[in-house]
Amino acid sequence: MYGSYAGRARWGAAAAAAALLLAGCSSSDDDGDKHPPMAQQPKGTDPFWVNPDGKAAQQVASYLDGDDDKNAELIKKIAEQPVGEWIGPDNPEAEAKGFTEAAQKADRDALLVLYNIPHRDCGQFSKGGAADGNAYREWVEKVAKGIGDRRATVVLEPDAVLHVVDGCTPEEFHEERFDLLKGAVARLRQLPATTVYLDAGNAGWSHPDALFEPLQRAGIAQADGFAVNVSNFQTTAASREFGKRLSAKVGNKHFVIDTSRNGSGPYTGGDPKENWCNPPGRSLGERPTTKTGDPLVDAYLWVKRPGESDGDCKGGPKAGDWYPKYALELARNTK
Repeated sequence: MYGSYAGRARWGAAAAAAALLLAGCSSSDDDGDKHPPMAQQPKGTDPFWVNPDGKAAQQVASYLDGDDDKNAELIKKIAEQPVGEWIGPDNPEAEAKGFTEAAQKADRDALLVLYNIPHRDCGQFSKGGAADGNAYREWVEKVAKGIGDRRATVVLEPDAVLHVVDGCTPEEFHEERFDLLKGAVARLRQLPATTVYLDAGNAGWSHPDALFEPLQRAGIAQADGFAVNVSNFQTTAASREFGKRLSAKVGNKHFVIDTSRNGSGPYTGGDPKENWCNPPGRSLGERPTTKTGDPLVDAYLWVKRPGESDGDCKGGPKAGDWYPKYALELARNTK
């Protein structure tokens, strides 16, 4: 299923957020208590950092400025939870440093997503990536320098293995891709406080038998584990079952599940080829936590930022742009 992860973070927004963090800024209450800063979640159950300057927090502030308390409360369902920070191509060291420093200051862990592999997304909504293998290695090195010895959890390259297996990435790039992924895992694992999860697709796409050998070639043995359901809508139960079956084939590795938008499960209406793109009627899933009740599932994470568009489909803006209407729908549909 091509494009199943479309809707990545908008690089300019990430860079701007990093610049604010590096300057020591955060959302403030210039209007008294009208814009109180977003609090961190309890560290014991959710050790990841809540970005007080995220797009959802900005939408909350906009509603409060308009005295729309009802919608502000709805969007707080997103703004008060930690979400992945997608590192952009232009200033990776500064962004990684900014996010991890801000997380460290709050005594939390940064959740970072690396999504810059060459020939990314098979030319779909989120196409792009580093110009070549050497450019990618340099980019990863800068990310690693930016993280340093601060605590970070990294989800590595959504789509990358999946799109080798499904054939939409041309075969001539396969060997290099495996080498780049394996190198990225190795470099990030050299960091003293960084945990690395290699992306491994989703329960709606593939059988684990098709993935375990490619994951091995991509360095899963050296990674801390793998991630499933990134930017997708498969239920937590289906994702857990899929992950366990895959784990059994890759040395019983632990895994994390993206629960950001899976509260209503996958969309089954419309064109099946685009049922992943801004599907209607979806809702937020389980809140981020490390208390999953399953020893193999390290965490439920919001890797995809709820409220960002999957692409210019169903009336949405381009992939990665903030989509206020969709954010509100996700929140409203969540019980």
